[in-house]
Amino acid sequence: MTNAELKDAILTALGSVAPEMVAAEIDPKLAFRDQIDIDSMDFLNFIIALHQSLGLDVPESDYPRLSNLDGAMDYLAKKLGLKSAN
Repeated sequence: MTNAELKDAILTALGSVAPEMVAAEIDPKLAFRDQIDIDSMDFLNFIIALHQSLGLDVPESDYPRLSNLDGAMDYLAKKLGLKSAN
């Protein structure tokens, strides 16, 4: 998997819980919750969608690391063994 594919997987998972989201408008440094209308259940469903698409388990203690695009890219890239997340 490439970093571009990882980013696409993250945005696809996010779009599955927030279909009104426009991927091109996501600021990678801002929390998803500050940019789109998602609640804690939506965020959990986002984590589940990531698990299903990437096959990675994310412990609950690591959920805050997935709160924005940059954090999610860094965290998941390391778990997947990619060289650089961004």
